[in-house]
Amino acid sequence: MTAYIERLAAIRTGEPSRISAALRTRARTSVAEAGGRIMVLACDHPARGALGAGPDPMAMASREDLLQRCVTALSRPGVNGFLGTADLVEDLALLGALEGKLVWGSMNRVGLQGSTFEMDDRFNGYDAAGIAAAGLDGGKMLARINYEDAATASTLEACSAAVNGLSEQGRLALIEPFISRWEEGRIVNDLSPDAVIRSIAIASGLGRTSAMTWLKLPCVAEMERVMEATTLPSLILGGEVSSDPDATREEWRRALRLPNVIGLVLGRSLLYPPDGDVAAAVDEAVSLL
Repeated sequence: MTAYIERLAAIRTGEPSRISAALRTRARTSVAEAGGRIMVLACDHPARGALGAGPDPMAMASREDLLQRCVTALSRPGVNGFLGTADLVEDLALLGALEGKLVWGSMNRVGLQGSTFEMDDRFNGYDAAGIAAAGLDGGKMLARINYEDAATASTLEACSAAVNGLSEQGRLALIEPFISRWEEGRIVNDLSPDAVIRSIAIASGLGRTSAMTWLKLPCVAEMERVMEATTLPSLILGGEVSSDPDATREEWRRALRLPNVIGLVLGRSLLYPPDGDVAAAVDEAVSLL
């Protein structure tokens, strides 16, 4: 079935002005109204050409199926945020799925997964002005730091400018930092505690103010020590679909006990759970909060 595709394609063809209207008139919320615990559904992987989830390298290829999964996840109690690129934000706004949600727009997508220019993370998604115009709550940026790749310099400069621009618009900057390296022709993120601490230190100093900056961080070993590296509010990311969901949830639970960890940003682990039950996976994750 292609019910969503048919409906959305007709609007985009004949009534594109409905997109901005849906964003402008949607019900808004605030961090305070979310109750201090944030559960964000993330779906910005397709724009980087990263369509895999679990064992299926093309799991996210069907936009119809992906939208159905997103709508289901966003409808569950306790899910109070969404993070995505403009195409998905606009589709979901037209479907009414973003009513009363916090929304972050994904900003930098140039470094396509598997490309020779993957470390070149210049910005080609949302900018600060576009995020404000769409009535979004903030922007998310990926800040991969590779000490052996000169493209890192332009990435960090662009991230700093984005932090400044978002702050000027009164919007949150959500930075996802990694220490990364090339390994056999592909980018690998260093998830050792020391590397994550170093990435936190670098990301926290970007821009002329950190007043509107949050961090999006992996759940790694020694999270108590890792989270001592910052006073910034932080969300734990879900990463790849886990082969041991119970162990992964226990890691999230321990991280959520820390005072500067205020929620989760989960994508493929919720949208493509091993048993296929999106609603149950979301409800289980929400229960951790």
